[in-house]
Amino acid sequence: MEDVLPSGLLEVCLLVGVQRERVRALLQVTQRKLKSLPPLDPEVLSVFVPPFISRDDMQVINAGNNLNKSKRRSFRKKKERPKIENVRSLNGEQKAPDTEDITVPKDIDLIGLPQLCFPGGLYVTSETKEDHIHFLVFTDVCGNRTYGVVAQCYQPMQDACISSNGQAHWESAQTGKMPGCFVPFAVCVISRYPYFNALKDCLSCLLVQLRPFKDLDVEEHIKEFAAKLFLIPSPPPGPLHLVFHMKPLQIIIPSREDPDSPIIDLDLHLPLLCFKPKQVLQIMTCILTEQRIVFFSSDWALLTLVAECFMLYLHPLQWQHTFVPILSRQMLDFVMAPTSFLMGCHIDHFDEVSTETEDLILINIDNGDITQSKMAEEEPEIPDVPAQAAETFIKRVESLQLHYDLELCHLRASTDLGELQMRRRAWQQKLNTEVQQMALQLIVNIFREVKDHLNYEHRVFNSEEFLKTRATGDQPFYKKILETYMFHSFLKARLNRKMDAFARLELSTQSEEDRLNFMFHTPRRLTMEKMASKRFNPQYKISRRMVISMPNLQDIKLPESPTRISSLRRIEGGVAVKMPSKSVSMFKIPEIHFPLIFQCVHSYYTDFFNHLSKAINTLPPDNSALLARYFYLRGLISLMQGKLLNALSDFQNLDKTDLRIFPTDLVRKIVETMPPSERSQADRKPELKKLISRVMEKQREVTKLDDHVKKFELPKTHMQLDDFVKRIQESGIVKDTDTIHRLFDALTVGHQKQIDPETFRDFYNYWKETEAEAQEVNLPPTVIDHLDKNECVYKLSSSVKTNYGVGKIALTQKRLFLLTEGGHPGYVQIAAFRDIEDVKSTTVAFLLLRIPTLRIKTLSKKEVFEANLKTECDLWHLIVKEMWAGKKMADDHKDPQYIQQALTNVLLMDAVVGALQSSKAIYAASKLSYFDRMKNEVPMMVPKTTSETLKHKINPSAGETFPQAIDVLLYTPGHLDPSEKPGNAHPKLWCALNEGKVVVFDASTWSIQQHCFKMGRSKLTCMIMVEQSQVWIGSQDSIIYIINTHSMSCNKQLNDHRSDVTDIVVEKKNGIPSEAYSSSLDGTVIAWNISTLKVNRDFQLPCQNLTSIKLHNNQLWCCTLSCILVVSTYEFQLQMKIEHHLKDVCSYFLCFQLFPERDEVWASYSGSSDLYIWSTKDFTSTPQKIHLQDCSEITCMIRVKNQMWVGSSGRSQGKSKGKIYVVSAEKKTVEKELVGHADTVKALCSAEDRYVLSGSGKEEGKIAIWKAE
Repeated sequence: MEDVLPSGLLEVCLLVGVQRERVRALLQVTQRKLKSLPPLDPEVLSVFVPPFISRDDMQVINAGNNLNKSKRRSFRKKKERPKIENVRSLNGEQKAPDTEDITVPKDIDLIGLPQLCFPGGLYVTSETKEDHIHFLVFTDVCGNRTYGVVAQCYQPMQDACISSNGQAHWESAQTGKMPGCFVPFAVCVISRYPYFNALKDCLSCLLVQLRPFKDLDVEEHIKEFAAKLFLIPSPPPGPLHLVFHMKPLQIIIPSREDPDSPIIDLDLHLPLLCFKPKQVLQIMTCILTEQRIVFFSSDWALLTLVAECFMLYLHPLQWQHTFVPILSRQMLDFVMAPTSFLMGCHIDHFDEVSTETEDLILINIDNGDITQSKMAEEEPEIPDVPAQAAETFIKRVESLQLHYDLELCHLRASTDLGELQMRRRAWQQKLNTEVQQMALQLIVNIFREVKDHLNYEHRVFNSEEFLKTRATGDQPFYKKILETYMFHSFLKARLNRKMDAFARLELSTQSEEDRLNFMFHTPRRLTMEKMASKRFNPQYKISRRMVISMPNLQDIKLPESPTRISSLRRIEGGVAVKMPSKSVSMFKIPEIHFPLIFQCVHSYYTDFFNHLSKAINTLPPDNSALLARYFYLRGLISLMQGKLLNALSDFQNLDKTDLRIFPTDLVRKIVETMPPSERSQADRKPELKKLISRVMEKQREVTKLDDHVKKFELPKTHMQLDDFVKRIQESGIVKDTDTIHRLFDALTVGHQKQIDPETFRDFYNYWKETEAEAQEVNLPPTVIDHLDKNECVYKLSSSVKTNYGVGKIALTQKRLFLLTEGGHPGYVQIAAFRDIEDVKSTTVAFLLLRIPTLRIKTLSKKEVFEANLKTECDLWHLIVKEMWAGKKMADDHKDPQYIQQALTNVLLMDAVVGALQSSKAIYAASKLSYFDRMKNEVPMMVPKTTSETLKHKINPSAGETFPQAIDVLLYTPGHLDPSEKPGNAHPKLWCALNEGKVVVFDASTWSIQQHCFKMGRSKLTCMIMVEQSQVWIGSQDSIIYIINTHSMSCNKQLNDHRSDVTDIVVEKKNGIPSEAYSSSLDGTVIAWNISTLKVNRDFQLPCQNLTSIKLHNNQLWCCTLSCILVVSTYEFQLQMKIEHHLKDVCSYFLCFQLFPERDEVWASYSGSSDLYIWSTKDFTSTPQKIHLQDCSEITCMIRVKNQMWVGSSGRSQGKSKGKIYVVSAEKKTVEKELVGHADTVKALCSAEDRYVLSGSGKEEGKIAIWKAE
């Protein structure tokens, strides 16, 4: 069972020391001179391993539970075998074990363990010494760690001595004439979990209890102690810690914060007491660059605790090499290992290790020194952590309160040990949280911009480009880091889009610029703001505004080209990233009574089960996080009792309370080993049957994650189109497939349709060199003042003569200007792109020459701008025309993405001309003039009504290689919650894309708040905000996924439907959500209790193909393909029915809406361009019909105030298009026809009845935002 069932606190407990006869014999040989006694070799005296009751009893407890077949490996001592303390009969008598083998957990080495229990050697002393505790960490070949806590204690020799026949007899110091001598022994507890403080407290209590006892009683007490720890489970991740009593202390077993977090049960600030902040950063660098590191201290306990703290500082990165925080004297040769390692030695061995071994980093914990042993070859110094990340870290360390004594000054003295303990623990927990956040922020600040150089589709990291964008002083650090195993694993996690602690903090501390950057993929250039900050380096801050309601779209100024330059990014330094502190509950484990016989264990499990049941019954249902932990623990206890069906029921409850802690492997193991009788019982319960099939199917579906990571390399062979697309996407230059196709055409002009490696290399190098040169552009302050703070200079001409003076023409995303030359470089506006009236390339006569000249006519100036651009003229002509056309299209369609696409096109043109260097270069570049060609080929006029109503367009497929269809849209209003981050107060737009993907926008700025989290793999069909903290999402995989809007994660789901979930509606009473109704394609309707997520009622409609439901006045309107049924919400009794009335038998109901104030039902049929309106007072009369011009089919509709907004699909010149019709409910006429999409309108939603949002199919994949009148 141990391989599957989560272990208890204890794996094995050992008594380590030396046999008394050996000490007596040695004392006689040395004439009882203790000083001449050499250190003795410790050995294992007794092993205490579970189970602690007889095998017969275990069979009684676990009747029918085949999980309990433990896998143990045997260990045999050749001379004197240690006692095995795991067999006792019911009446308490010792039984002889069947064999001499001691069965211990398979990865625990009993041969090396005694040395680690006495790492400094075992010495008999003439006076007693204080009890001493230290900590061990063991790592198996797979990298799994096991933890040991060792308590050393001294016993007087005269207290007891065991004769060869095993009988005790007593000798006093006087009768034996023996000088007083004390022999040490050690109790070692080994656990799967790093509960350093808890196990230290447990051993401290044990040592107090052992003091009055003689030798044989000691073993009995240790056995009871081990048995008690074995019966205590480890808590599941989350806000519940376990507490149990061990005289005289309360022991707290802390849980990990979430399933991906480590358990933290030690004082995380210890390294900050031992080292200055700069030294902590140096040590972090040594670990991150995977050096060979040795810690030294005179305190064995500190070695492990400090090393473990540094491991936790790295989270979520993980040290993947040898980790041995304590080396005994006999193990010192381990430091000769040639590979990376982290080890710990006593300070006495410092000189020996530093002189004998080369290339080590030597860290002295006692005095805070960091040195290097002699070098085999001259190595540079340890590189510094990137300057800005280091500065932020040091400021935060200096702001911490590290001394508990300062905390105590103002508090009254505590008179109670328990209170003292709790007070100290609360202080430590708060400090640990601060240290954790500080360390995590350091890791995020170091690696935040790695994502900008990743290509997710092809799993490529462009390390060269990443390095080039680092500040010069930071490059040595990154060069070393990039080669490490640790960084490679980090890259895998990023490419798998793992939502770990790094990703969560990175997301929550993103600036608005970062979010917009994600949406507009344009080449990296310095914004004016950054150029100014580079010059003066002031701390600039991004202004954040709190928006509760939907913003007025006219007020939103979208940066037209958010860009970044990594090495100049200013980390938000002095401000600590404060996470809201999470409340934690305590659950008291019932007392365990001894002697440890079956009845006592049974009684303990029964008490435990009953306490949990009481806690579950008294907890309010909205506290689902705590409920989940109780269900999990109760499931474990049922499993220990052999009640498998009870255990499965409790684990099944995790679906509705917290999915993240569902023990999939454990449940699968239960099912696989379940006796046939119980399996058939489980299959008779529908909910358990579905749970079993889901878990077993998941096992069959498990596919190995593709976790390779490629470094970007230039191609070495000729490329056809598909390979070229892949290579360009890998390079990070551009992602959009259509643009890359045009680039392919440009680079293959006049050749066969393939690209040779040399052409690709020339193009790539020219692109990157241009990018690098652009970073060096440094405009004078007088020029910067004329430009917007988010503008970037994308291209500069060479110095040319113009009618405005001599200078360089500069191109930004908004304008052309002349950077005049002379004593004081100045700014002269040439034209904003939206003001351009005409662009011509011509020639002017100069002596006998004709000089190519660019002419630009603007609306605002009479004078035409002329520039003698000579050889550059044709390229600038193409560039200006493309930007002009792109800007016009962006303005007409209210879509800022067009200007980004135009910018990308002109920079690609520039790189094509630079790379080809041939007479055909300009013709080749013209292949990339997409918007200019569209302007000439297609009339660009947007109808006036559309232009006036359309406010903005956004693209949820930003960053993807193809656009994706928008299946569902949901707008959720903002709200203020004091405990949440300000960003969570903003309204949000939820957008369901294909294969279960959901993208969330901040609706106050239209920037992506969270990119793509996944709800299964099937198409999502409906979304609704059930209450302020919950969004329910229905899927074709028959599951309703529940999103917590605070954590933006899915940790609950409803599995009661048997086919595609088609719709969800919420009933409100007095404005408060009371019940939710969900429907599925098979005709099932389920009424849910929103707070408990239990099924209140369910109902099967007499027909299938149920596609949508609406709720009004205690009636549920259900739309199927053939009819619309009206049933009461309480008894689900059929009250009315609208029959399909068209003669075309192939058509069916597509969508419908209620207009209760007008007593009307509006509906549409497949393949029809007509809207039908029934009166709810008389379904038998013929419905009213409204014909929609230029429409193939009505796809969706939504009611807004006194209008019906209707989405449609149609065709125009052989292409899909999507129109929106705004129909007056009163006049029954079409008030507006809006031409907003280049594909079918698939989804509509309303935002506070002020705006309507529409989403289109996969040809376009954009969202349009319309003003509702």
